[in-house]
Amino acid sequence: MRSRTVMAALILASAAANGQTVPYVWKNVTIVAGGFVPGIEFSPAEKNLFYCRTDIGGAYRWDANSEKWIPLTDWADRVSWNRLGIESIAPDPTDPKRVYAASGTYTQDFAGNGVVLRSTDRGNSWQQTPMPFKMGGNEDGRSIGERLAIDPNQNGTLYLGSRHNGLWISNDFGKTWKPSATFPFHGERQGYGVGFIVFDPRSGTHGQPTPVIYVGVEDGDSHLYRSDDAGKTWEAVTGQPTGLMPHHAVLTPQGILYSTWCDGPGPNGVSNGAVFRYDTTKQTWTDISPIHPNHGGEATFGFAGLSVDAQHPDTIMVATLDRWSPGDDIFRSTDGGQHWKSLKQFSARDISLAPYMDWGKPYVPVGHWMGALQIDPFDSNHVLYGTGATIFGCDDVTQMDRNQTTHWNIAADGIEETAVLDLISPPRGPHLLSALGDLGGFRHDDLNVSPKSGMFKNPLNSSCNSLDEAANDPDLIVRVGEGNVPHGAYSTDLGKTWQPFASEPPRAYAGYVAISADGKTIVWSSRRGGAFYSTDRGHSWNGSIGVNSPVDVISDRVDPQLFYAIDEHGGSFYVSDNGGKNFVATRRDLPEPGRHMRAWPGRQGVLLLPLHSSGLMESDDAGRTLKKVDSVQAADAIGFGKSAKGEHELTVYLAGKIAGTNGIFRSTDSMKTWQRINDDAHQYGAIDVITGDPRIFGRVYLGTNGRGIPYADEKN
Repeated sequence: MRSRTVMAALILASAAANGQTVPYVWKNVTIVAGGFVPGIEFSPAEKNLFYCRTDIGGAYRWDANSEKWIPLTDWADRVSWNRLGIESIAPDPTDPKRVYAASGTYTQDFAGNGVVLRSTDRGNSWQQTPMPFKMGGNEDGRSIGERLAIDPNQNGTLYLGSRHNGLWISNDFGKTWKPSATFPFHGERQGYGVGFIVFDPRSGTHGQPTPVIYVGVEDGDSHLYRSDDAGKTWEAVTGQPTGLMPHHAVLTPQGILYSTWCDGPGPNGVSNGAVFRYDTTKQTWTDISPIHPNHGGEATFGFAGLSVDAQHPDTIMVATLDRWSPGDDIFRSTDGGQHWKSLKQFSARDISLAPYMDWGKPYVPVGHWMGALQIDPFDSNHVLYGTGATIFGCDDVTQMDRNQTTHWNIAADGIEETAVLDLISPPRGPHLLSALGDLGGFRHDDLNVSPKSGMFKNPLNSSCNSLDEAANDPDLIVRVGEGNVPHGAYSTDLGKTWQPFASEPPRAYAGYVAISADGKTIVWSSRRGGAFYSTDRGHSWNGSIGVNSPVDVISDRVDPQLFYAIDEHGGSFYVSDNGGKNFVATRRDLPEPGRHMRAWPGRQGVLLLPLHSSGLMESDDAGRTLKKVDSVQAADAIGFGKSAKGEHELTVYLAGKIAGTNGIFRSTDSMKTWQRINDDAHQYGAIDVITGDPRIFGRVYLGTNGRGIPYADEKN
């Protein structure tokens, strides 16, 4: 017979599964962008309507009323996380309410097939068409495009370029798809595939398929194909460049096809490229590159972003790619590419919305990975371009045509695209400290403002992989990361200032860090294997005995001698009861690898271990035994927050699955019962970290893989 406690848990979990949730209000901690924006598309059908796609953070639409980007894919849950890599996005050229997206993050075995998302309400809601192949929204070549295109004369006809499966066509507004049997490129050797489709509207009439179509291919002997009969037959365009692959192409009403080319798919690894003008009437090619790579020196690069002014088709803008020295640039021409001007020479930049965008330098770079570049079809002065970390915007770009300064600002308000690796909500001081991939980390004194101090400095690492606070001295924080040397540091003022570790363990790089409850011992498990401990704040390190592979390590929140570790590649669990000197495996048969376990604050020897597919495990004897928490079916992350009024126990927060429902849950009674606190519109894909706030009951912070740091408070 089941106990009353178990029955109560099942009843409450069942209620959560039926959609009964504790009402919460969700929004994002403000960092502003932070990740790669490989595509921006203006609607040619309506002014102030435009979209962007991100490689791991979903799709967004610009809202002219609030002057912010609105996320459109937060409904993707822990199972459908692969939907948040957007391979391509396409607003309908004639119907402003219709928009489509090709969705799928990876083509590896662990990821499911892609889908085509279809919307008739500007992306507020979507219907999904499963596709029989995978997509690579976060793979090489992701800023090539657009791979999804709509026939401007017959908007029910769509073309989609795949990475491994050739060209696909839909004749019913994207509901069903079939492969093109006549397109000469069916397979793919490297994973870049069919990169873009460009229609020539002049060649057709309204209501009939457009006859002339150009398709760019990123592999094979020929890279640009043309059809003159609406896709029935195809031929390689004669005289096309060799040794390069096309990145973007735009066809003007005068029949001039402009295109950017690289010797690789990007966004990295490009060393050669050019810009070409193809007269489709005369069938002549002209190299109009504003500058050429210097293969005898450091300046090797290609060209990626491309836009043509719809109102002045002789006006072109192009962006370099991987011009790391002396830095990428954007060039503008008003005479069809005969003469060019460098944007660097005519631009001032305001990054007050996202101060970290100076990257710790005394100047603001133009950007990198600039595959997305668009001139507003309704306003020749308005330009947007995406970088590896944000969107820059300008409203006076024609000033440079008169040799005057153009003014650029961060145009990414509302986009939050960081990959979050760790979070701390301290009991005093700032409400949040974060460890992020590609951006280091931040101290948030105000959750609604991107920190004016920028990223963690001294050192400024390219990624911060792990954070920890001393339980009995929370002003003392440690962090480890990757990129710039040194790779680790500590702070005695809650992350306001940092002091690098005076030394590093052998081959130290990224990984996980933990600090004992009394702040006297630091254990660092390097990504390159092995664990090390220091008792002098990083002045010296000694090897921990018993672990050689990378492990996620944490400290007990009460006993300063206790540390716990789990093999992130295997199923072994380890305990050290002597301050990290020795680790002993207490389990080698866990059903799967794990990470982001948490020790229970205020409870000696109590810890929780989330397992993605297998549920939640608990130990109350310092890791000697682990037992399953029966009410939890799957657990991605676990954390603690302030107790509910009248309760003695901390609130436990969980991202995972309970009673068949995927979601975010809380328990105010030591996991006897659970309540769901998110809804189907606020899922945020993969949740890697979760924590409550020790000062505010009900507040929860999520660390996502691409949607930044959503947080929520209970609705009053």
